[in-house]
Amino acid sequence: MSGFLGVLRRDLRLSLSGGGEVLTLVLFFIIVGAIVPFAIGPDRALLASIAPGIIWIAAFLAMLLGLDRLFRPDRDDGTLALYRMADMSMASVVAAKVIAHWLTAALPLILASPFLAMILAMDGPTFWRTVLSLLLGTPALAAFGAFGAAITVAIRRGGLLAPILIAPLCVPVLIFGVGAIAPLGGPDQASSAMLFLAALSLMALALSPFAAALAIDWGEE
Repeated sequence: MSGFLGVLRRDLRLSLSGGGEVLTLVLFFIIVGAIVPFAIGPDRALLASIAPGIIWIAAFLAMLLGLDRLFRPDRDDGTLALYRMADMSMASVVAAKVIAHWLTAALPLILASPFLAMILAMDGPTFWRTVLSLLLGTPALAAFGAFGAAITVAIRRGGLLAPILIAPLCVPVLIFGVGAIAPLGGPDQASSAMLFLAALSLMALALSPFAAALAIDWGEE
């Protein structure tokens, strides 16, 4: 447990000490969402109706920016090799990195979502459903991202390949994320979509550390 917490603290310290990485993700998230109104025009009703999808797509794209720093810096400086020789399992290392990635990539986006909500003319109930769906769904995006980063860590310019690999895995998260906010079938469908989001995140968090650990071991051998 101490090793797990040590990896978590180290990744959080490295992510926050740089200062610019988290700010870059937040600014990218806001810019992507803010560009859409210029294309849609002044129709506030139309803008509000598609706002949940815009926020989810912006969050997904912003989280892709941080994938390359999950494992590659540790591989380049030899830390990843030390993790493999340590007493703790590689799956525990990956799990700690997934949590750190969510705290430094997804959580700041959720905290910044009120700015997009104002730009996109979202009402109060829709905004709070959006926040809840992001809290339930972004852990799955972080877990899938870690799996993609682990597969490509040994490949030169693998950071360009990882988003392509994980995009199909993230499609169900995006579908249920938007469905939980703007359901076509009423409140019952929204509740079902929320439950599916939670189930996807739990499944991804349970399986991705082991899959990513196998990918790292295979890539380093």
